[in-house]
Order: sequence, then structure tokens, then C-alpha cells
Amino acid sequence: MSKAFFVTGTDTEVGKTAISCALLHAARARGLSTAACKPVAAGCDERGHNEDALALQAAMSLDLPYEQVNPVALGPAIAPHIAAHQAGRQLRAASLAGYCRGVISVGADFVLIEGAGGWRVPLGPRETLADVAIALGTPVILVVAMRLGCISHALLTAEAIRADGLQLAGWVANQAGPTEMACHRENLDALRQRMPAPLLGEVPHLLPYGPDEAAQHIDISGLLL
Repeated sequence: MSKAFFVTGTDTEVGKTAISCALLHAARARGLSTAACKPVAAGCDERGHNEDALALQAAMSLDLPYEQVNPVALGPAIAPHIAAHQAGRQLRAASLAGYCRGVISVGADFVLIEGAGGWRVPLGPRETLADVAIALGTPVILVVAMRLGCISHALLTAEAIRADGLQLAGWVANQAGPTEMACHRENLDALRQRMPAPLLGEVPHLLPYGPDEAAQHIDISGLLL
């Protein structure tokens, strides 16, 4: 049976895709087959391809067509609900969850569903991306960018995930920029003491970034139990 997880972040530009690719590489290193889906992506090239979705497609072991990895591709790099409105489209959580189930049903051992932005990114007037995760019922992995404000952002997101009835399976501390935040260790310790889930790893800023190297900083053994 597939182990599937929804990957979210404390905000946009926190490194969700980089960490997702690292998680996929960590699973492949254990001999597991892997697949991933980014159900909606805003910010696509002239072919309708999104950089993050392409990275996921390259990192997973199964050979799935781009349209299955990223079924809803929107042009401008803006909030998905605004991009969809500009394109005359409607985003519905049930439809997006259905696309994700299609990837899960392929039967990979380890499957990641990557959100867009943070937990409450709107899909429309009433729904958010959290509704996709709720519809799937999958445990959640939270990517925390280690920068000023991360403690409150992480704890509030963890509270929201649990309030929505989902399990926070673990979190990853990601150094999303080249400059380490002031009192990095103290902030990390504060998060470890307060987060209601295990720390899966601390990923440093890697230049150039390589998912195989990033995977060496992550322990997924607790996710596979």
C-alpha cells in the first residue's frame, strides 16, 4: 500500500519543492518506488509547464506524464485563485483531490502531494488548498523556512492542520536562503520543544542545490512505520 503525504509550508518560497524532491530521493535510496503530484501550479512557461512540477517529475522514480504530475497549470506566478479567475477557470477541491488520487492509485510505495504556498491558500470564495488535503485524508509534512517569524508561522500552521482533523506526520527545518537567521539554534530548539510532531531533518542552504545531497539531511524512517 502506498504511503502518501501532503506537503505544505509555513509560507510561499520556503522550499517545499526542494524538500519534496529530497524526500523523494530519500525514499528511493531505501529502494522505494516514488511518485508526486502538484495538483495546481501558478507560474508556467509557454508550454504550460511549471518549474516546481518539473522538478518533482524528475525526482520521482515512476514515469508519469507531466499532465498527471501537474493537472492544473496556470500562467502567471500569482495566487492560484486569482490566476484561475483571470483564465476563466474554477478551482474545486474535489476535482484537485481526484487528480491526486489518480497518482496515488498508480501504486508507488511513497507518494507526495505538494501544495502551493501555505496551508490556507484560497482556491475560490470558500475553499482552500487545505480542503484538498482534508479530502485526501493524508498525513501532512510541514516545511518550515528558518527565518525571522518562523516559530509563530510554524505553530499556527501546525494548529490549523490538527484543527482540520489531519495528522502532522513531521516537519523539516529548511535554510531557504544563504544567510542563517540570528540565533538559529535557539529558534530551532524552541520549535522542537513546541511542535507536535517529530523533526525529520535540518536541511542547510546548498549551492548548488542537489536533492540527493539534501536527502542526506533527512530521516524518513518515522514516516514509513
